[in-house]
Formats: sequence, C-alpha cells, structure tokens
Amino acid sequence: MAPKEFPELGETQLNELKEALSQWSLANGLIMYPPNFEQYNANVAPITLYPTPLPKSSFKNAQDVQKIFNELYINLVTKQKSWLLPLLQDLSTFDKDFTGKLFETYQKAIEQSPNKKLVQPLSLGLFRSDYMIHQDTNEIKQIEFNTVSVSFGGLSSKVGQLHNYLNKVGYYDNNYSYKYYEDEEIPISKSSTELAQGLAEANTHYGVNNSVILFIVQPGERNCFDQRHIEYALINDHNIKSYRLTLEEVSSQTTIKDNKLYLKSTMDEVSVVYYRSGYAPTDYEVNPEKTWEARLLLEKSSAIKSPSILTQLAGAKKVQQILTNADAIKQALPDITESDLSLLLSTFVSIYPLDDTEQGKLAKKLAFEQPENFVLKPQREGGGNNIYKENIPSFLKSIDEKEWGAYILMEIINPPTYRNKIIRNNEIYHEDIISELGIFGTILFNEETGDIISNKNAGFLLRSKFSTSNEGGVAAGFGCVDNIYLYE
Repeated sequence: MAPKEFPELGETQLNELKEALSQWSLANGLIMYPPNFEQYNANVAPITLYPTPLPKSSFKNAQDVQKIFNELYINLVTKQKSWLLPLLQDLSTFDKDFTGKLFETYQKAIEQSPNKKLVQPLSLGLFRSDYMIHQDTNEIKQIEFNTVSVSFGGLSSKVGQLHNYLNKVGYYDNNYSYKYYEDEEIPISKSSTELAQGLAEANTHYGVNNSVILFIVQPGERNCFDQRHIEYALINDHNIKSYRLTLEEVSSQTTIKDNKLYLKSTMDEVSVVYYRSGYAPTDYEVNPEKTWEARLLLEKSSAIKSPSILTQLAGAKKVQQILTNADAIKQALPDITESDLSLLLSTFVSIYPLDDTEQGKLAKKLAFEQPENFVLKPQREGGGNNIYKENIPSFLKSIDEKEWGAYILMEIINPPTYRNKIIRNNEIYHEDIISELGIFGTILFNEETGDIISNKNAGFLLRSKFSTSNEGGVAAGFGCVDNIYLYE
C-alpha cells in the first residue's frame, strides 16, 4: 500500500501551522543555538512540517536488529582483541593525528594502570545504527554504526511530540481540523528518557550513592538542548545530577584520588563520563597537549566511560567494512542464529577496502570506472568528511596511493524521495527530501570478561535533507530533524 499524500494546506492555514509549530518548539525545547549565539537567543531547530513516510516492515527490521548490532560491536572489544588491536594499529599509520592518537592514548591507559588492566572494566555503549531505505525493496541498508557521541536523542523525542500535537489539534487538515494521521501512524521516540536510563543503569552499577554523571561537551555547543533533555531526564526520572565540562576544562576542574574522579567545585564523585565530544580531530586542536592528556586522565579513572576509547575505535569504517562478511560476524557472534545472521546481512550494501587484496584491487577499479555508484569514507565521525561519486577519482589522484588504505569504498544507497516541507530560520522550503533512520541502543558490559549486564533498544531518530545534498548534518546546516509516518 502506498503512503497517503502530505497534507495540502491553504496559505492561511499554512501560516497558522507555522506559528503553532514555532511556538510549540520554543515552549518545549525543540531548539538549537544559531551561529555566534548569545545564551538567551535560541532558534527553532531545523525540522519538517510533516512526518515523512517509512514502511512499517523497514522500521520493525531496524528495531529487531539493534541489540544484535550492540552485541556484535562490544564483542569485538571484549572477545576479539587479538583481531581488533592489530587492525587499529594498522589504521593508526594512515591517520596518525586522530585514530593514531586515540590508539596511543588507549595503550598508555593500559600501560599506566595497575596490572596493565583498565581500572574500570565496566563500559557503557550508547550507540546508533543509521539506515536508508532501498526504494526498490523497502529493505533497510546500513550507512554506519556510531559508537560515540550519538546525537539527537533529545530532539528526536520532541519532534515526534510536535507532529503528534499538530495532528491532534487539526493543523494538518485544511477543512474541518480533523486528525490527518491515526495516532499509531506517528510514533514518538522515547530516546531522551531511554538514553538517560542507560546512563542511570551505569550509575547504579558504579555503586556509589549520590555520584554524578559528567558530560564531556564541545566549547560553544550549539546543540546543547538536545543534550540537556537527557540531563533533565536523569534528574527528573532518576534523581541523578550531571555536570558539563569541555576537554580543555578537565584538568583544572577535576581531580583524581585513589583512581576515583571528582569534580573540584563540589567534590562529587563521577560515576560515568559521557562523551558528546572527542569524536573528531577538531575536538582536540585548540590545545592538543591539554585535551589529549584529559582523555588519558579520564580513561585511567574508575569512572565508567561512554564510550571507552577501544569501544569508540571499534566504530571505525574499516571495521564496518570487514563486518559485512558472514564469517567475520560468526567469529564475533559464534552463537548467532541463521535468521539473525540473515537479517544482519540483509542490512549491508557492498563495502570495499582500498588495499592490495583482491577486494581492494576491485575497489580501485570501481572507484575510477564507476564512481557514480560509490561514496569514499575515511575513519572519521561527523559530517563533511566523505567524498561522493564523481569527486572520488580526482580526490584519490590528489593523495599518495599509500594513503588510500585509510578509506573504504561504499556502495551508494538510493532511497525514495518525498516532497515534504522543511522550516529553517523561519523560512519554509518545499523540496524533495531523502531520509535517514537511526535506531539508538544502550549496552552495559564488562570490557574484560565480555559479560553483558544490559542490552536494550533506546528509541529512534529520523533525519532528512534535500535530495540534492550529499551531507546530512543538522547542526552543520545540511539537514533537519524529522519524524516517522508509518504505513503498510
């Protein structure tokens, strides 16, 4: 069955919808700071006016596979170190200033810790697996698996609440102010409360009363309200306080005693260090010596890290490429059922290395002969790093071939387009958009033994962007926060 069309509104009602949307968003924290902001001056976050269609079957498959992905990636960290560490060592030679520095910091933390083991074996993954829908089959196809600083868990909940409000009040109906969608067709993500629940479980297992959670954030964070909604859920639902520091502030505002991490201002003991920064080279560039020392200090402390450095590194694109192979999955998940393995494999497109293997030689051929079918990805998180389609050959020619091994070549996914409306800075754009579904997951585990304490789904996110745009970062100005309209 095809999805119903987007609402068709006259000019008067569209203006009423726009006003209601803006005021609801401002009243409920569906907001971001603009560039060069003052603290009192926030804008409505870039969002869609209407929810975007998504097949129920695709949504269900994405939810069904999340906990399997959670376990797959932490098993690399806990049970496949003999495979993972040499791979990361190799990647470090291609990306010395970031992947190399992270790996070096991990090694220092091990070397400088008692018994050459991490002081805190417990680790918390707040993950997000991102997909697009392959328009011919409605299958989900994984774009990437994010192991650090997954964003928009807070605003995702808010945009779902907004679209439900607009629908129930009747802003989507041009005639009688009836509901345009059925309630169950517009699900609301519980990601803000469920990500907070994951952090709270880690706090509980840390085992110290009145301990606090430390958010590591970027200086001048424009997307702080997304993070704040998780902080508010921590205090409202779990009575757990949280604090925010940049990497630059860690050395001056924290102290270590008997391996325990404390905030100097209050002497609160930190149970969990939650990274919303530290995932890109730019997070360390302002003061490299101080920021990398801060990362080492935190890694050596007894606070539970979300994520630990090794868990963060497991999200490298090279790892993703290797895990598209059934044998690699079976090695990491020896007890996986055939049905679960089939579901995992169905989410993958072709991903190739750019090395001297047979697959690598094929990738080099494809990169130059069929670049329009691929995207070139480095071992980096965040938007703006990828090389798309026809730009691939000239980029590869511009760097030494020895550096090609730092990249993977990934088949382009062709999702359906929908002509939705996006509002940004009070201006409405009526454009063809494509959407990216993210499924959040939380997993608390022992990094030494591999024991899993808790493994859960934690809500979802839909981001959309103009179909003419390659990049999709909301904060970077490429996309917007959207919500799902489920159809059969």
